[in-house]
Formats: sequence, structure tokens, C-alpha cells
Amino acid sequence: MSSSYRSRIQEFKVALSEEKLDLNALRELCFSGIPFEGGIRALCWKVLLNYLPLDQTMWDSLLKKQREGYSQFLKEMIIQPGIAKANLGLSREDVTMEDHVSSSSPSFFTPQNRPISYSDTHRWVVSANTQELSPNFPIHSFSICLSDFLSLSQPLNPNPESKWNNYFRDNEVLLQIDKDVRRLYPDMAFFQWPTDYPCQLILDPQNDYETLRRRVEQTTLKAQTVDRNRSGVTNVSSPGKALNLYPSNEYEVLPNGCEAHWEVVERILFIYAKLNPGIAYVQGMNEVVGPLYYTFATDPNDKWREHAEADTFFCFTNLMSENRDMFIKSLDDSQCGITYKMESVYSMLKEKDMELYIKLQEQNIKPQYFTFRWLTLLLSQEFLLPDVIRIWDTLFSDQDRFNFLILVCCAMLVLIRDQLLAGDFTINMRLLQVRPSERIYSNTVGPM
Repeated sequence: MSSSYRSRIQEFKVALSEEKLDLNALRELCFSGIPFEGGIRALCWKVLLNYLPLDQTMWDSLLKKQREGYSQFLKEMIIQPGIAKANLGLSREDVTMEDHVSSSSPSFFTPQNRPISYSDTHRWVVSANTQELSPNFPIHSFSICLSDFLSLSQPLNPNPESKWNNYFRDNEVLLQIDKDVRRLYPDMAFFQWPTDYPCQLILDPQNDYETLRRRVEQTTLKAQTVDRNRSGVTNVSSPGKALNLYPSNEYEVLPNGCEAHWEVVERILFIYAKLNPGIAYVQGMNEVVGPLYYTFATDPNDKWREHAEADTFFCFTNLMSENRDMFIKSLDDSQCGITYKMESVYSMLKEKDMELYIKLQEQNIKPQYFTFRWLTLLLSQEFLLPDVIRIWDTLFSDQDRFNFLILVCCAMLVLIRDQLLAGDFTINMRLLQVRPSERIYSNTVGPM
């Protein structure tokens, strides 16, 4: 380690030792890259993404509140639905969405018309034989009670308000998330490794309920499996393919009591989708959450690394609050939408390199052909992970971070201007769609 690098680490330590952080000074330091040593990068990202306040005296209470809140999300959105399914004895592996929407409601009366007692959410216990009801019992309440019971309790009930309707639809989202996170950074082994801090709330052997892992293993969709990306439905696979979800070269599930890093990422994305139904999960979000989780899960400070899952969730949520409009199709043509952002890359190129701009215009090479992935995924698929993390150091530290992203995209074009000016349409399209990491040396990114 050079003396200049040690000096730089010391600058960060001094900046982070202040009781109240100077955000402008911290941003200036981070813009040129953040050291990994001592967990400095992970800590700076949490501040830059507005997860941690500038007043360090508030950190302990805020972190306790946020992490407890995340545990509550796990209970409400994973554990409680699993318990509800277990309590109804639904261990059948082939109960599917097709069953749910096509079957009629089961009868609640025995062939002998024997009274069946049950209690609804208001704890009314009633008899199926209405003749035995008290004269003071409101008959309309009985109807509401029966309707609520059908709606809330029966997995094959076709009522669109049924919680099981949501359960089966959640499974469709979960299967897509599961497929994507298993492919996360396949060129490195990290996401296949077991985490040092598996979620005991989920993996407690005393708990007998359906976890996300079991939901994926037991879910068999008789209907066609739909793969969705940012633009909507892109592929409908056959029922046969739906059964063979994971080729042999993809990640293996670890034994009970252990979980791989990709399973943690899966849980983060599932909770995010449940809490944000307007956007839910869109293919590519896994590429955005990946570098965040990697950075927090490799923090050398055990105290922080233990809570990487919850911290990643809230940082990802904050980042998506700035970036989510680019994932919403109805906002494409608005000023905050992806179309406007893609056109901004060409506007910037026109200002910086008119000759190259004219060349691309003459060849009718539209920014939509190649900048869509660059912008929505924050360049996470264009470079190797260490370079992505270095770029994000600067991206997060810039106050107008998405304007900076447009500048980076423009610079990527200028770096290959000579090839683009010499190439025809076919050559240039191939050049623009190949990963820049395959044609740009990593030392052009800057120091780590």
C-alpha cells in the first residue's frame, strides 16, 4: 500500500469521525473513489444513499428501528403467509394458479346438512343451519361472515379479492426473481457461497412453514410461465419448460440451515416487490441490487456485515426511489422517463462531439438501441463488478447523480469515436451492443 493511499484512507477516517458529517466534503472525497479498507466504502454508500443521517448520534436508534422494521416485513410477507398455508394443511405441491382461477368454491355443508361452526375475523361463531340462529342475529352479517371466510381462507376460491389470489400471483413474481438472481454475476462465485449470517428468523428449524425456497421448489405452474422485462411480456415458455426451471450449470440450493448470498438477494427483491406493487419486480433490478449487497456483505466490519440484508434493502429502496421512473413504461415519454434520458445522451454527445453525433444520426442509430440497458441498470452489466463499484463511488457522490450517468454514457461513446466514425451501420451496432468491459481497459475507469 503506497503512502499516498494510506494518506487517503486517513482523510476518510477524519471525515467520518465527525459527530455531524460534512456532506459536501464527503462527496468531494468520494468522487475520486472510496477505499474498501475498514468498511469505509460501505459506510460512505449508506450516507450517500440517504440511509444514514449526517448526525452520527442518531445512527444507533435509526438502525435499530430500520432493522426491526425489515424483520417485520419478513414476518408479514413471508412467514405469516407460510403459516397460513401450513395451518390449512395445503402441502399439496400441484395446487396452482390454474386450479385457483378455474375451480368453484368448495361447499361448507356436509351431505347430512350437519351444522359446521367457524369464526370469521370478527370472531363470530355461527351455525350453517340458519334456523338455529338467535332471532337477534343479523342475517346480513352472516352473509358477510360467510363471504369473508370464503375470500380469506380458501385457496381455490375464484374471488379476485381472495388473499390466495395474491399468493399465487406472488409466486409468478417469485419465480422470475428466483430465475434472475441465480444468474447474478455468473463469472464470480460469491453469490453461490453461503452467507456468514443466514437469516435465523427464516431458517429456524423449529419453524414449520413455507419459506421462499420451499415455495419455489413446490410451485408447479400448469399455466404457461411468463417472463417479464421492462417492456412487458417478452417470452412465454411452454409448461414443460416451466418444470425444468434451472439448468444444471446454475446455482445449487444449499442444505437446510444455510443459505447462499443469491437467496438473500432474492428475499430483498421479493419484499421490495410486495411493498411496491405499482412497479413490483422488473427484470434487471437484480443487477442493480447486486453490487449494493456485495459491498455490504463483504464489509470487513462484522457488526455491519451481520445486517447486510436489511441495510441493502433500504439503500436499494432509496436508490430505486430516484431511478424507478425509468422502469415504469407509462412514464417513458415524460421528462423523468427513460426515453427522455436516452435522448439526453445524444443531446450531450451533440454538444461534446458534433462529428460523431452526425455520423450516428446519418446511420439512423438511435440511442434506444444501446443506452436503455446502460441507463436503467446504472452500467452494472457493462463492466466487471470491481469497475462497476468504482463507477458507483462517483455516481453516488455526485449530487446530480443521473446527470453524471449521462455524461459517463457520452464518454463511453467518445472513447470509441474512431471506430464508430470508420464503421458502417452493422459494425457500429455490434460495437455499441458489446459490453464495454470487453473493449475498454479497466485502467480508463480510474483508481480504486
